[in-house]
Amino acid sequence: MARRPEPMTEDRGASKRVGSLAALWPFLRPYRLTAAMALAALTLTATISLILPIAVRRVVDGFSQGSALLDQYFLAAIGIALALALGTGARYYLVTRLGERVVADIRRAVFDRVVAMSPAFYERLMTGEILSRITTDTTLILSVIGSSVSVALRNMLMLAGGLVLMLLTSAKLAGLVLLIVPAVVVPIVVLGRRLRILSRENQDWIAASSGLASEVLQAIQTVQAFTHEAASRQSFADLTEKSFVSAKVRIKARAVMTAIVIFLISAGVVGVLWIGARDVRTGAMTVGDLVQFVIYSVMVAGSAGALSEIWGELQRAAGATERLGELLAARDAIADPAAPAALARPVRGAIAFENVTFHYPTRPAQSALAGVTLRVRAGETVALVGPSGAGKTTVIQLILRFYDPESGRITLDGADLASLARADFRRSVALVPQDPVIFAASARENIRFGRPEASDAEVEAAARAAAAHEFLAALPKGYDTHLGERGIMLSGGQKQRIAIARAILRDAPVLLLDEATSALDAESEQAVQAAVERLAHTRTTIIVAHRLATVKKADRIVVFDEGRIVAEGTHDALVAEGGLYARLARLQFADSDLAA
Repeated sequence: MARRPEPMTEDRGASKRVGSLAALWPFLRPYRLTAAMALAALTLTATISLILPIAVRRVVDGFSQGSALLDQYFLAAIGIALALALGTGARYYLVTRLGERVVADIRRAVFDRVVAMSPAFYERLMTGEILSRITTDTTLILSVIGSSVSVALRNMLMLAGGLVLMLLTSAKLAGLVLLIVPAVVVPIVVLGRRLRILSRENQDWIAASSGLASEVLQAIQTVQAFTHEAASRQSFADLTEKSFVSAKVRIKARAVMTAIVIFLISAGVVGVLWIGARDVRTGAMTVGDLVQFVIYSVMVAGSAGALSEIWGELQRAAGATERLGELLAARDAIADPAAPAALARPVRGAIAFENVTFHYPTRPAQSALAGVTLRVRAGETVALVGPSGAGKTTVIQLILRFYDPESGRITLDGADLASLARADFRRSVALVPQDPVIFAASARENIRFGRPEASDAEVEAAARAAAAHEFLAALPKGYDTHLGERGIMLSGGQKQRIAIARAILRDAPVLLLDEATSALDAESEQAVQAAVERLAHTRTTIIVAHRLATVKKADRIVVFDEGRIVAEGTHDALVAEGGLYARLARLQFADSDLAA
């Protein structure tokens, strides 16, 4: 908790251009028809808006031509207003629905991607930052697709159409207006680059604060037990303040850009109107022409001002798109082969390590396994023992292919794991991890996680075998009791028994137990041990344990130290041999137990 996460701006680089939004096209492509309909509605409303000043000119110039003609003009204006309202409503519905649909697809695609990434990926990126990308960044994209792009296109049409109609109304005045355009474009381009960088930095600080909050909340009991609340609050406050300062700088840059653009446009319009008023006095143009030109000038000025603001939103969305694109394009260090081999069925469960060497990505200087050769026969129960950090859990992780060894190979029934599809061979493995995972669901759903199609009777049978039935039946709603986030209402031993029941229900030919009984009381451990012994008769079982009492009856005990196998044999043979296992046994057993 002393560590304070930093934003990843420097590592990933700043957004280069709004063109990054083109990466959204694969998600928009399936909804081309909806997009086309929205564009048609948008074009209709922009066209109607551009027609209105012409109607106003006719009313002004024809004011003295009789009430009948004026009535026709006003009735036509009502009809135009109705068409404008219907077109605007249709545009809003289509664009908003399109935005929600696309963002839902993006969120699903990102989650589908990250949920399949190997543990090495999460050693480099905090889960809180990933969640920030899935939520905060997709919200920015929703704002763009569901609003900003539509508004930008409409204002571009209004800007282009207004300029053309201004030329037709008065080429002289329109030429003067066009002289203002370069003065408006320069600050948009110059300040836009700065705004883009600031937007990306702000998003990174938000992601960093989300990562810290996620880490603290997931370890809330430890934080409170060590009275670390104040330090955690300070760390989060520091990151939040940095996010605010970054946002403040971004907002200031955007405000300056908006103010400059609006002033230049407004000053130009006033100057043009002054010249236009003089032309009306000399008879060079009618009052209606001037009114029409004024309305188009306001439209063009408003559209240009809106585009300058929308540009900032597009910059932020471009950064968000890049960040999501990084997740979608991330390459996993562990990948299935292009043409995976078929694992022979039924799976017998014979496992072999052939001269395997492995280093964790974050600890490249320290070997977790060094030249390990180990063969586990089908149906054999093998216990892995040794001091902490000796490499025992690494064996479990390599069997599940969470990582690949740097050298050597690992086989299941003679097939190299690297040649198989991970989902294929993992179906044949059941795991009870050292830190049992309990989901925010009912007890029944947590156990059924091992085999989703299992019946209620099978779930309860697995719970009985894992010595979990009694405490589950005593819960307020029995097996249907919601266990809370991470099983907060359960003790450590109860969590382990649910994890064991989950593995029992999976009924896989290979069973991996990583300190599976470390949190159990003596009575529950004896019951679970009996269940494990019954299971071991029909499957390959690998047990990682520090408590040697749980492995005395294993067919074979393999002793690890500093990533190497230093001894193997039965409990009695290893005790008689002396060495590391005998020393560990003397620390845990009385002399009478050693002889037993």
